[in-house]
Amino acid sequence: MTEGEKSRLVAWGAELTAVHARLRQALSLTQQALADGTSPHAASRDLLLYCHGFCAALTGHHTAEDRELFPALAADHPELRETLRKLEQDHSMMSHLIGGLQTAVDARATPAELTRHLEGLAAIMESHFRYEERQLLVVLDTLQLDADPTRVLGPL
Repeated sequence: MTEGEKSRLVAWGAELTAVHARLRQALSLTQQALADGTSPHAASRDLLLYCHGFCAALTGHHTAEDRELFPALAADHPELRETLRKLEQDHSMMSHLIGGLQTAVDARATPAELTRHLEGLAAIMESHFRYEERQLLVVLDTLQLDADPTRVLGPL
């Protein structure tokens, strides 16, 4: 194996970790936009902008994993199928929570209501990311997948 091939193999774990870091940052910016709002309407306008970006990025990440990464992992590591199923269930749950958050933003919910939505999503997201990293990083370091990282892990 050449050094270039080895660095590409190692890169999938690093790519996943980097995407998770960017999503955590996007969540933090969204939470800050809500905390900085001086009125429910101002918070809703700012949050709509940040939420759209964060929600689209998180959804894109999970869609890409379900479509590209998880099937490749299941093919190479059938022992991970149950883990991947659990991760896909988390994706579905977060999609539902994102829908609730977007509905609340569109309805101009109070900052307290929006904060509850974000806190719930943040808790599930962080738990999911930690579990995914514990279960998959070692395997990702050996994954031989010749694909564009944005197709495999989403647009972030």
